[in-house]
Amino acid sequence: MNESPPSPAPEELLGPVRHLRLKAAALLLLTLALIAGSVLYLLYARGAFEPTQPLVLLADDSEGVSVGMDMTFSGFPIGRVRRIELAGDGNVRILVDVARRDAHWLRQSSVFTLMRGLVGGTTIKAYSGVLSDPPLAAGAERPVLRGDAAAEIPQLMATARQLLDNLQQLTAQDSALDATLSQVRRLSERLNAPAGALGVLMGNEADARKVLQTLERSNQLLARIDALAARADRQVFGAAGQPGLVPELRNTVLQLTALLQDARQSLTKVDAVLAEAQAVGANARVATTDLDALRAQVEASLRKVDGLVSEINRKWPFARDTELKLP
Repeated sequence: MNESPPSPAPEELLGPVRHLRLKAAALLLLTLALIAGSVLYLLYARGAFEPTQPLVLLADDSEGVSVGMDMTFSGFPIGRVRRIELAGDGNVRILVDVARRDAHWLRQSSVFTLMRGLVGGTTIKAYSGVLSDPPLAAGAERPVLRGDAAAEIPQLMATARQLLDNLQQLTAQDSALDATLSQVRRLSERLNAPAGALGVLMGNEADARKVLQTLERSNQLLARIDALAARADRQVFGAAGQPGLVPELRNTVLQLTALLQDARQSLTKVDAVLAEAQAVGANARVATTDLDALRAQVEASLRKVDGLVSEINRKWPFARDTELKLP
């Protein structure tokens, strides 16, 4: 049967460790190397060894700005605040190191803002609207536009208070709005009254009644005018089965035209007889006899024409020039 080896004595366990100093020094060096490596990695990760170009931002107040804070472009950090100093004119100079690999985003027309919101810290932002502009030179100085949301709170509260005061004055019982609503209510009541909109327009019920009476009389007058027009139409153009003035006048004109044609023919004969009388002097007595007969016929025709003209004037009494000129 095998027996286990005897355990070492306590005195042997508490004895000195071989090469203790060497091991401790090696552990210390390893710890320092790890710390130095971590620091170098952090510096590398933060861009400490990345080539940069300086940028100077001019502001009138550096409240909220601290060394090491980032300057962002479209939400990405492209620079870091290296130093903050006070210039001789009282303005603040913020020195920013911009990474060269991101410096092409900054142009001569770029705008820089220093924003301090209600929630969160202060941020520095860069905006480049026209990327085709020349790039921003190293060491350039640019002003910073400040925007403080907290600074607008008192003005916002004052505006809200003024708005509430105006609203209270507007809705008060003795306000102009209340008076206007009362007038609108009275106007609605008058519109619903018997006079209606006419009473509102005229101002009182008596004038509205006069207007209604005038309208009724106008309607009666128009009815009488229509009746007179219809009667005149029947008299001029005639009714069913009855001749009118216009057909009679047309017949009379036709008769007058026939008589005028007869008179023209008679006058033509007179001219012929006169020509024969001038040509033949020996037959003067015979021609004179014929001329007297023809003249009698012409006078008879003219009397007929005169009678027809008198009849026309009697049927159609308008002023006319009734003189008949012989050719």
